[in-house]
Amino acid sequence: MPAPMESGNIGLTIDALVETIKGRRDVDPSESYTARLLCGPEDKLLKKIGEESAEVILAAKDNDHDQLCYEAGDLVYHLLVVLERYGVSASELADELNSRMR
Repeated sequence: MPAPMESGNIGLTIDALVETIKGRRDVDPSESYTARLLCGPEDKLLKKIGEESAEVILAAKDNDHDQLCYEAGDLVYHLLVVLERYGVSASELADELNSRMR
């Protein structure tokens, strides 16, 4: 079961989302978009990263706060699906991010 979510707590939110994405591996792809991304054609998932990245760029360029937040959510979600698909754990990502604060 995913960790409880707390408004404004990015760590708990990311942890819960990572667990939800992991759980979708065992779900019928016809019933879950995430399962389709995890098990479907590689190019479809990787194309989504490109699309979502472009949408983040456009929202930032337009200085559209609400759209930027929305598109960043899409990008982070799809990035976490990519990491799960290719076996990069949340703790590995955390270690990499932590190394950038030294």
